[in-house]
Amino acid sequence: MSIDTAKGILGDATIAELEAGLRGRVVRPDDAGYDQARAVWNGAHDRHPALIVRCAGTADVIRAVEFARSQDLLVAVRGGAHSIAGFSTCEDGIVIDLSPMKGADVDPDGRRVVAQAGLTWGDLDHETQAFGLAVTGGLVSTTGIAGFTLGGGVGWLLRRHGLASDNLTAAQVVTADGRVVRADRQEHSELFWALRGGGGNFGVVTSLEYQLHPVGPQVLAGLIVYPLEEAQQVVTGWRELTRSMPDELTTLVNLTTAPPLPFLPEEVHGTRIVVLAGMYAGDPAAGEAAVGPLRTLGTPLADLMGPMPYTGMQSMLDPLWTAGAHNYFTSAFIEPSDAALGAVLRHHLRTPTPYSELHLHQLGGAFARVPAEATAFSQRDPGMLCNVIARSPDATDFDAYVAWARTAREEIARHGHGAIYVNFTGDAAEDKVRASYPGAVHERLVRVKDTYDPTNLFRLNQNIRPSTAA
Repeated sequence: MSIDTAKGILGDATIAELEAGLRGRVVRPDDAGYDQARAVWNGAHDRHPALIVRCAGTADVIRAVEFARSQDLLVAVRGGAHSIAGFSTCEDGIVIDLSPMKGADVDPDGRRVVAQAGLTWGDLDHETQAFGLAVTGGLVSTTGIAGFTLGGGVGWLLRRHGLASDNLTAAQVVTADGRVVRADRQEHSELFWALRGGGGNFGVVTSLEYQLHPVGPQVLAGLIVYPLEEAQQVVTGWRELTRSMPDELTTLVNLTTAPPLPFLPEEVHGTRIVVLAGMYAGDPAAGEAAVGPLRTLGTPLADLMGPMPYTGMQSMLDPLWTAGAHNYFTSAFIEPSDAALGAVLRHHLRTPTPYSELHLHQLGGAFARVPAEATAFSQRDPGMLCNVIARSPDATDFDAYVAWARTAREEIARHGHGAIYVNFTGDAAEDKVRASYPGAVHERLVRVKDTYDPTNLFRLNQNIRPSTAA
């Protein structure tokens, strides 16, 4: 059956020719598995691509890119498919699906791993923790490694070892013209600079090489839960503690609603709470002194901070972040003044659903010691990152929930310099992209875009438009 697209009609023979050149497979709209294949983690994006190419390897990616270019198709690239902004799916275009590509080659002596782009953080942690090694990964283990890393990569090892992108040592990339290049500090060095924070603007990254670090298998990590009435003292007290925390300890505050979990008193289920979460990336015994003050900021409703497997902390939040719900994220880098924290706490009182949250991520440490010009991720001030999340089980009133998040972000962002974290942003807005890649950084990214994707084939991202399209 021929397929209509916005650019014309793809005939059976054309699609058959594509499929004949693949080791993977093509999923068409009339195939039995199409609805499953087109679904992404974020249920807010219900789109119908004309074709989904499930790639078995780099050769399939090359073929898919060449086909998309020859047929003038809109291109979405999918790794883990969390798709906060919907970039890993599209209407009436082609999805280049990397999820079958799950190889990982760990070099324990050199503390390196070469990881294919279809891996999730749960997959990669499984491979590297066999050797007691890790790199900064996602806060939810079902997150894909590729999109996470290309946008920066904030996780529990941020203060000890920096962003995921700070630990990227090389990447294999299929460019818009179908070439395969290796980008590192020696080869295609400008592309390598751009990949570390510039997102998927420059090609399809098929594998990533990371520097690994000794972590685990046991770490000191977990949650401490406080009641709403102690929110101000807990959050301001936490801020003061962050000024002198060791780099081994990375923490965040989650302003949320208490789920009906057995470790929480039944009377607080469904009420607003304050959760301190953190991980000490060092000797768990030495970490007790560092996390001890977190326990004294108020009267804990629950204290789940203790020794646990590193993979346990990496996947602890998974049950609360299952696929299919509607999600909208927006973010701001802020200075944690009293006024800024007050704005965050006010919007906590206005969260529109029990699933909507505000997160305050501690920065600093190794993250802040990377020179701003070293990578495309240039927001290195040791302040905080606020993530505002509107989340709902379905589409009912979701637009109103998104409006709450946008209003909250607008007020909170006044206490920073206007930049977003591109991985925590549900809008593709040029003004926010410009704010996140200021001045010379944006100009340099445009030059890289001009070199590797001058026609903007890869535009489903926080887009750096080439100069010909500016």
